[in-house]
Amino acid sequence: MENRVVITGIGIYSCIGTSLEEVKNSLYEGKSGIILDNERKEFGYRSGLTGFVPKPDLKNLLSRRQRISMGEESEYAYMATIDALKYSGISQEFIDENEVGILYGNDSVSQAVVEAIDIVREKKDTQLMGSGAIFKSMNSTVTMNLATIFKLRGINMTISAACASGSHSLGLGYLMIKNGLQDTVICGGAQETNKFSMASFDGLGVFSAREDEPTKASRPFDQGRDGLIPSGGGATLILESYESAVKRGAPIIAEVLGYGFSSNGGHISTPNIDGPAIAMERALKMSGLKPEDINYINAHATSTPIGDANEAQAIHKIFGNEIPVSSTKSMTGHECWMAGASEVIYSILMMQNDFVAPNINLENPDDDAKKINLITETKNQKIDVFLSNSFGFGGTNSALIVKKFV
Repeated sequence: MENRVVITGIGIYSCIGTSLEEVKNSLYEGKSGIILDNERKEFGYRSGLTGFVPKPDLKNLLSRRQRISMGEESEYAYMATIDALKYSGISQEFIDENEVGILYGNDSVSQAVVEAIDIVREKKDTQLMGSGAIFKSMNSTVTMNLATIFKLRGINMTISAACASGSHSLGLGYLMIKNGLQDTVICGGAQETNKFSMASFDGLGVFSAREDEPTKASRPFDQGRDGLIPSGGGATLILESYESAVKRGAPIIAEVLGYGFSSNGGHISTPNIDGPAIAMERALKMSGLKPEDINYINAHATSTPIGDANEAQAIHKIFGNEIPVSSTKSMTGHECWMAGASEVIYSILMMQNDFVAPNINLENPDDDAKKINLITETKNQKIDVFLSNSFGFGGTNSALIVKKFV
């Protein structure tokens, strides 16, 4: 017998807000979190545009021993996780008495690696890097830090799948619980936003150069789009079996109904149409729903010419042109390893408050975008079921279907 999988807690730390209320308001108002970072220009970036995420102060929350093992992405993830656990009503006592797991998306660490190697290069002594350097610099830095801080004893794994990392973490958590391997899993995604983290990405020339109007630079589906905007932060969702949630009287927010995945099997960075379509079809099949049962699609669309066009074609192929679609990346930029988790939270906030957030900066949709129902202004409507897309380098695709719990 398969378990129902529900979401009982959410927490977010992003460029459009560091609390659920602030993020909800930003989504409703179509408020952008993109700025021009002059430090990046001085550092040698072609584009200095980025999502601005405030650095959290953890001094009153964690010991020095705990803090020195945490890089920027782990700090964001921690802030999101304490909020999600609080929302879910999960105390440290509950964690101590029950097996709670963690599956978190993260696909690179830059600042910690660069700073540690710079010390060795200058001092010619590896021992001067500090005892926390290794724990900051591994891809699994988020899960190893959160698992030890919260004393988790369940599944403990980092999901590394490019810009679909956060989404796959939720999908795999869903499968673990559905098949009875875990009752409760902390899932999410995190992305550092420092100047080291996106330099190689900028070198590909894929970032928008619209520096004179930062808040208008991220333009998913628009004819005038010229590239994505890097961003980041942390997003955490508590996944739990329905039985576990009911037993402890948890607030059930939503139910995960389907998880679709695929690989394009083609170019390392250029997406196609069939891969995303397969992921969406698989999510639908797993959920037992029909295309017309979906009330909203949160598109992956990052504001790149080929990626947006191909996703629009894939959406049209399966869903036609009636279901409301928007890309919240128009406001947040591309939160990379975090995006697949944060965009589920953004969609949940819309679902809880009966609105569809706008795809801002969409002035002239391209020919493919015209085939789907893109929302350019906040639309007040009920959302019972949504689908969230996430795709990444190497052709990895993930699609999640979530239903409002009533």
